[in-house]
Amino acid sequence: MKQGLHLKIGQHLTMTPQLQQAIRLLQLSTLDLQQEIQEALENNPMLESSDEDHDEAADADYNEHQNSEAPQKASESEGERASAENSASDDSPQAEDSWNDDIPEELGTDSSWDDTFQSSQPSGPARDDDGSMESNDTAEETLQDHLEWQLNLTPMSDLDRFIATGIVDGIDANGYLRISLDELLEHFKQENPEDFEDVDSDDIETVLHRIQQFDPAGVGGRDLGECLAIQLRQLPESTPWRKEAIRVVSEFIQLLGSRDYKQLLRRTRLKEHQLQEVILLIQSLNPQPGASITTSTAEYVIPDVVVTKVKGFWTVALNPDTAPRLRINTQYSDLIRRADNSSDNTYLKNHLQEARWFIKSLQSRNETLLKVSREIVVRQEGFLEQGEEAMQPLVLHDIAEAVEMHESTISRVTTQKYMHTPRGIFELKYFFSSHVGTSDGGAASSTAIRALIKRLVAAESTTKPLSDSKIATLLDEQGFQVARRTVAKYREAMNIAPSNERKRLV
Repeated sequence: MKQGLHLKIGQHLTMTPQLQQAIRLLQLSTLDLQQEIQEALENNPMLESSDEDHDEAADADYNEHQNSEAPQKASESEGERASAENSASDDSPQAEDSWNDDIPEELGTDSSWDDTFQSSQPSGPARDDDGSMESNDTAEETLQDHLEWQLNLTPMSDLDRFIATGIVDGIDANGYLRISLDELLEHFKQENPEDFEDVDSDDIETVLHRIQQFDPAGVGGRDLGECLAIQLRQLPESTPWRKEAIRVVSEFIQLLGSRDYKQLLRRTRLKEHQLQEVILLIQSLNPQPGASITTSTAEYVIPDVVVTKVKGFWTVALNPDTAPRLRINTQYSDLIRRADNSSDNTYLKNHLQEARWFIKSLQSRNETLLKVSREIVVRQEGFLEQGEEAMQPLVLHDIAEAVEMHESTISRVTTQKYMHTPRGIFELKYFFSSHVGTSDGGAASSTAIRALIKRLVAAESTTKPLSDSKIATLLDEQGFQVARRTVAKYREAMNIAPSNERKRLV
């Protein structure tokens, strides 16, 4: 193979540090961006938040106002001071004598200062110091904590308490015991073979029954039927249809779950109106008793853009609370000398350049986000006016072509960015959806099809729910060409049960 030198002319794109920083800021969420800005303010002395100007200006106005009124107040205060001194000179001997009279010559050895003198308390509401530690405890109570608290109040032997502790540890957040009694017994025998030599699974089940009486009702059930049966047994015996409901959840829970009411009527020998009453009683129970104790922490979403309607037109604006405004610190920038090559001056120059890049990247991010959001509002104006059923089909390529950007840039802009509209807060990705063909040759958004399916299911008869084929037929009558499997896919995505599970007797 012969070697040689050749010249080749070409073009390529180089990712400069400025471009890399702009791309990284573009794909950050609001919370991540706020953290990035805070780190930049702490690390770069050339950056400062312009929001601090309001506080400094207010302090300056206040000081100027105080200085202007100082001469007038000075003359008034001199007269007040002279009168106060005269009154103090006249009253001071009497005041000193009365103060001395209040002090006893000798205090008892078993007395304290508060017994003789009244201590001054600060004004304001009284504070309960005893509960200060409890009030500062922000840890959420779990189901295990709630059960262990009741277990400590329940009298039982040490062996039973050891078994009960193992059972409580095996209960999940929904209140179900997810480990079998045989596995528990084997585990106990491995840890304490001498104490559990004469213990069998019946003894463990006896302890389990005691835990099943704890709050919340139904805790400790090994399956849904047992959980519901525990709650029914804790109801008063005079409760109508209590006995029949216990039999249904204990023996025919599978038939009840599959909505096979014909088999239920035949096996329970109940009439239709009687089975309706039994089902109503069962539906009043809690299938997840542990969820009432374990509370989930709410997650708040900060919108990046706000959409409002002003004089008949939809306007888009950036949320000013998402990120503070940044600027260059003039005090530090004035210290830079152009011809100075010292280490301190070089340090300031580098941070000044970084600060300018950071501010420019933030401006570019805000401009891109605002441009993309405005184009989305223009395309989805029907959704803002009428709702989900008026959503138009939209893909990333449409927005990228309209704003003259690459699809990857649009993808970064719309990820983890939220828009506040009169209909709620939505992620920008929500407005993009595939299209479904219509009878007139047009296209409809899959989001609009989902909204139509949800509306049809909500208006169906509970005794005769709509099947997927029937829903596809009804959509075809409205001009939407949707296959049955597509209806099934959209229905499952919206967590809507199939027709046989949506069937009700009432």
